Amino acid sequence: MDFTFNAFYTLIAAVIVLLLGRFLVNKIDFLKRYNIPEPVAGGLVAAIISLIIHSLWGYSITTSAELQTSFMLIFFASIGLSANFAKLREGGIGLVIFLIAVSVFIIVQNTVGMTLASLLGIDPLIGLIAGSITLTGGHGTAGAWGEILETQHGIQGALVIGMASATFGLIIGGIIGGPLAKMLINRYELATPRTAAQVEKRDNTPLDVNSTEYIPFEYPHRVRLITADNAITTLGLFAGCLAFAEFMTGFSKGTAFELPTFVWALAGGVILRNVLEGVFKVKVFDRAIDVFGNASLSLYLAMALLSLKLWQLADLAGPLMVILGAQTITMALYAAFITFRVMGKNYDAAVLAAGHCGFGMGATPTAVANMQAITNMYGASHKAFLIVPLCGAFFVDLINATVIQVILKFFV
Repeated sequence: MDFTFNAFYTLIAAVIVLLLGRFLVNKIDFLKRYNIPEPVAGGLVAAIISLIIHSLWGYSITTSAELQTSFMLIFFASIGLSANFAKLREGGIGLVIFLIAVSVFIIVQNTVGMTLASLLGIDPLIGLIAGSITLTGGHGTAGAWGEILETQHGIQGALVIGMASATFGLIIGGIIGGPLAKMLINRYELATPRTAAQVEKRDNTPLDVNSTEYIPFEYPHRVRLITADNAITTLGLFAGCLAFAEFMTGFSKGTAFELPTFVWALAGGVILRNVLEGVFKVKVFDRAIDVFGNASLSLYLAMALLSLKLWQLADLAGPLMVILGAQTITMALYAAFITFRVMGKNYDAAVLAAGHCGFGMGATPTAVANMQAITNMYGASHKAFLIVPLCGAFFVDLINATVIQVILKFFV
C-alpha cells in the first residue's frame, strides 16, 4: 500500500529529517569526523526505516515531487542570483582547469561504464546509463534520456535503471566526498579541525556581505541579518527566475538549445542579477539570497533522500551493481589523484575534490553539501565555492549532453 504525502506533509517530513540529521551528526563522532552532510545522515536513516516498513508490512510513502522540484529550482536560481560577473572573474584560470578535469572525467566515466557492460555481456548503452547520464547528470537527466533510450534505442527498462542508478549515485556522492577530503587534508597536513567553541563563535558572528570573506553557500550556519522587505524582494527575484525557467523549458523543447529546467533557472538568475546591477544599478540582497538558497538546498536533499525506495535498488541486476561499484572507485581515485593534484594539492583542492565527488556521482546540491561539511570543520574555501556551483550546475550539463549525443550517434 502506498501513502501519498501532499506538499504540507512532505515539508514537515523533510524538516524532521533535517533535525534528525543535525542531531545524529552532533552526537555521533564518526559522522562528524568524516564530514557526512546533515541531510544525508538524516535522509539515509529515513530511507532505511522506509525499507524496513516496506519489507515487513508492504507500506511505502510517495512524497510531493512538485515541492521537491520547486526547492531544487530555487537552489539553482540562488546560484545564478549570486553570480555577479565580478566574482566569477575571481575564479580565473582555476575555473578553466577544474572544468577541463571534470570534462575528462565524464569521458572516463562513460568509458568505464560501457566497457564493463560489454565485458559483462549486456548492452553497452546500459553502461552509458550507469555512466554520466545518471551519475554526472542526476535524476533529471536520467528521466530525460531514459525515455529516449527506451523509445529510440530499444533499451527496455532504461528509465527504471536510470532512476535506480541516479539514486545510488546521490547516496554515494554524499558519503565519499567528506571522507576523501578529510583523508587528503590529513595526509598533506593542509588544515587543522576547528574546535566547537571556534565554530560556535564564527556562526554567531553576523556575516558582512561587503567583506572579502563573503562567498555564497560557504557558511550555511552563519548568522545573516535580513529584513522582511529584503525577504519579499528576494522572493520576487526567485519567482522571476522560476517563471523564466518554465517559459524557456517549453519554448526550447525540441530545439537545438533544449536544456533541463534547472539550467534555465540558473541562467535566469545570472541574467536577472547582472541586468539589475549592471544596467539599472539596483542593489541585490546577497544575504537574503544566501538564506533562501541554503534552506532550499537542505530541504531539497532531505526530500530527495526521504523519497528513496531502497527496495528498488535491490532489484538491480548484478552486472549493474558491478558497474556502479566500479564507478564509485573510479570517482574516488580520479578526485584524489587527478582533481586534487591539478587544482594545486592544497586545502582548496581538497574541498574541490569533495565537491567533484558530489556532482560526479550525485548532483550539485550534494557537492555543495559536501563542501559545507568540510569548511564547517576546517575553515573557508572561497575558491571552491566560487568554482563548483556554476561548474557543476551549468557548464557540466552542457558538456555532458554533448558527450552523450556524440556517443549515441556513434552507436546508432
